[in-house]
Amino acid sequence: MDNAFRRALLQRDVILGTWLQINSATAAEVLANAGFDWIAIDIEHTDIDISSLTQLLRGMYGRGVTPIARVTRNDVLEIRRALDVGAAGVLVPFVNTADEARRAVAAAKYPPLGVRGFSFSRANDWGVNFDAEARSANESTTVIVMIESRQGVEQIEEIAAVPGIDAVFIGPYDLSGSYGVPGQTEDPRVREACQRVIAACDAAVKSVGLLLVRPTLAAVQRTVADGYNLLCIGIDTVFLDQGARAARALALSALDDASSLKQSNECSS
Repeated sequence: MDNAFRRALLQRDVILGTWLQINSATAAEVLANAGFDWIAIDIEHTDIDISSLTQLLRGMYGRGVTPIARVTRNDVLEIRRALDVGAAGVLVPFVNTADEARRAVAAAKYPPLGVRGFSFSRANDWGVNFDAEARSANESTTVIVMIESRQGVEQIEEIAAVPGIDAVFIGPYDLSGSYGVPGQTEDPRVREACQRVIAACDAAVKSVGLLLVRPTLAAVQRTVADGYNLLCIGIDTVFLDQGARAARALALSALDDASSLKQSNECSS
């Protein structure tokens, strides 16, 4: 299986994605049709389980987007199951040491590179393409580790150097909490920690990513200028909230204009 997304990561191209939290195949289809390169499916902080993950992946299938499962933890079975049902890779939270990074890689790779179990699964069309998938999966499967703590930042040079890690992704909100300033992602200590991660990834020739929850033109430009190339632009729940509020505000404005026009016409008649 070819994975153009992983090749782009290895080339450190700028890649645009978005974040999915809504447990709905319809939401997955809408996001997949929006033209993003990749979608992070957030299993950790949502009600998405392995069954619904499968349905989300079916909704995205054939729509030109790469689905990456953000698993709940760095666990062999969890990573294996996400890949078996069709995720093209995993986003592994709270990786704090090089040993933990190696464990994530091993869970995602078949022997001899790792400990992923062979089976008939959706990933190989229930055995129809077993041989082809077994041969190509180690090369095509993407492994991204998340740095979300001070400990992870302090070990980032060793983490980024681990073979098989394709990218490092910063979790800014958890990282800010680790530095004692929860939610203050622009705090100088958090910014300095992020710069250290970027520098380590640059030295290791690895991609580095960030989620922009409420993206602006200036924020995207600064993020790329800072050295990030794996971008996650917005969250489906935030898109829904912002779109609904904007539609209501537009309607209220239109009603106010209509009322003012009516009063003006009555006065002139």
